[in-house]
Amino acid sequence: MKIMGLDFGSKTVGVAISDQLLITAQGTEIIRRKEENKLRQTLARIEELIEQENVTEIVLGYPKNMNDTVGERAVKSEEFKEMLERRTGLQVTLWDERLTTVAADKAMIEAGIRREDRGNHVDRIAAVFILQGYLDRKAYQKSVEEQE
Repeated sequence: MKIMGLDFGSKTVGVAISDQLLITAQGTEIIRRKEENKLRQTLARIEELIEQENVTEIVLGYPKNMNDTVGERAVKSEEFKEMLERRTGLQVTLWDERLTTVAADKAMIEAGIRREDRGNHVDRIAAVFILQGYLDRKAYQKSVEEQE
């Protein structure tokens, strides 16, 4: 059993997959498309990864505005969530992704990745931050339940 994390953007989807123990998230790839609304190949690739990696759940970044309102990108993420659920039959959890792209950019700066190369990695790293946050929350909830 593994969990997939997705950072859904207008022309890319960053992908991360958990380990079997649901402890760590690893960035796997960035799925690119030429047009925002052309999602057939993107969804097909996600389905391939689900099968290859034995994914049983999906976490999708939910880009709410900083004031906690739902903007255009968040609405598009909600629509993508519905498509994923229909197409894969898996549960898709929306996960607040505010500042994950900023955190991913900061991590790349600290790692010494050149500015010109950061765009090639940011979506995948943002997906890692989304998934890792979700995994950490699950582990925390489990430890709290065990203590009760």
